[in-house]
Amino acid sequence: MTDPENKSIVDRVLHVLVCIAKAGHPIGAKRIAAQVGMPLSTVYRHLGALKKWGLVQEHMATGLYEPGATGVLLARGFDQNSYLINQSRDEISALVERTGESVGLLVYTNEQVVCIAMEESTLSLRCSFTKGRAHSLMYGASAKALLAFLPRLLQKRLIEEQLGHDPVAVDALEKQVAEIRKKGYATSEGEVDQGVWGISVPLISDNERLEGTITLMAPSLRVGAREEELIKMTIKAASRICNRF
Repeated sequence: MTDPENKSIVDRVLHVLVCIAKAGHPIGAKRIAAQVGMPLSTVYRHLGALKKWGLVQEHMATGLYEPGATGVLLARGFDQNSYLINQSRDEISALVERTGESVGLLVYTNEQVVCIAMEESTLSLRCSFTKGRAHSLMYGASAKALLAFLPRLLQKRLIEEQLGHDPVAVDALEKQVAEIRKKGYATSEGEVDQGVWGISVPLISDNERLEGTITLMAPSLRVGAREEELIKMTIKAASRICNRF
């Protein structure tokens, strides 16, 4: 039987690790402590364990904390062994080739959207969705495509926690989510990056489990009359991926 106290300690250590990973830049122990709600002495103790295992290291110039080299091993193993990436890779490449636009594979994790694979267009596109970056679940086609197909109780909790201070925003998002579930895909323009349009189709396994979403992104100026075509091509690519599960 698992010791509840040990489990609690593991959770706290992982909370510190995820905080550092989410930061996107070196971060100090005091800020970590504030974000995870732990005493500074506890954070330092957990940082010591994480440093020992190479999951965290001190930045050479500042002494602040950043992800360690063991993370490279984890990332490499994930890229090589992820079933979702392996089953999606060919279809993503083919969609990029057919459309000339960028395509990403994104998943829900830890109350955020995380890009786990991205194939870039050879044409220019300024977009903040890059492999390994996390984003809010409240904005953009990718986020809403995932949010719409999460279990209803989890979905409602996430919306309330993020937007509960703004009942009008909650109502608008609830309506969007219902429409996305009905259509089976989400589109957005300029919600995450100005001037970027996106179409995102959730990837659902045979047992109705949400595995992720495939998203095509393009500058709005390049979309124009191609919008319906891009939507149909992305839906077909997602369907072929789902058939492999």
